[in-house]
Amino acid sequence: MPPIARPFPRFIADTAQQARPYGDWEERLGAAFAEACAPLTAEGADSPVDVSTLRLFPERTWGRRTYVPVVGRASDADGGMPEYYGYVSFEASEGEGDAPGDPGELSAEADFTDITADDNPDWEIDLNDAVIGQWHGDGGRGGDVTLIWGTPLVRGAIASSAELEGDVLDQAAVNEGRFSLVAVDAVHGFGDDLYLEVKLWDRRLNQLAAESLYETDDDAEEDEADADEGSEEEQKS
Repeated sequence: MPPIARPFPRFIADTAQQARPYGDWEERLGAAFAEACAPLTAEGADSPVDVSTLRLFPERTWGRRTYVPVVGRASDADGGMPEYYGYVSFEASEGEGDAPGDPGELSAEADFTDITADDNPDWEIDLNDAVIGQWHGDGGRGGDVTLIWGTPLVRGAIASSAELEGDVLDQAAVNEGRFSLVAVDAVHGFGDDLYLEVKLWDRRLNQLAAESLYETDDDAEEDEADADEGSEEEQKS
């Protein structure tokens, strides 16, 4: 097989070993994430994160470091705004044989948003993403190694994939309504910049939904038009 024109890295992360953490380990990860969320109340978040709302996603390991994505809600009476999202990461020590050892020191990254699926009934996937590293190719080419986690908002999804211009760079099962992916995004050096698209699949491998990580100018204009329309309706009322 001859060399390919676009040598994007594929399947660079270890597959998740469990659907999500449980028990004491879940509590430890949740505490680390809540600690990372605490300073955000001084940056515009209305209320601290409610640890009882935390949803932990399947872990993914890349570059000798494991990442556990997390999503949670604020601790206000309505359980609504904002939504916190991020991840807890750690470098696992080596155990006996092929078994992993106890994880080392935990590190957490968190942010918040007031744009949620509750207010967007047209969404088909509730996605979050975070850049966790860089990919460097030849001739100045490269991209962002990106951790992606999400929740299907359509029925029947059993698998997810991350695609770049039709090339599958990662795929993962949907477990308990959650999935995690790791792939290179915002790739430059192959003409126009290339951005990932996340897709959901059913048992018969029918595509159920697709969502880009990149908001195009058309998307931005559509959002702005919707906002203007909403303002006009408020003025009329």
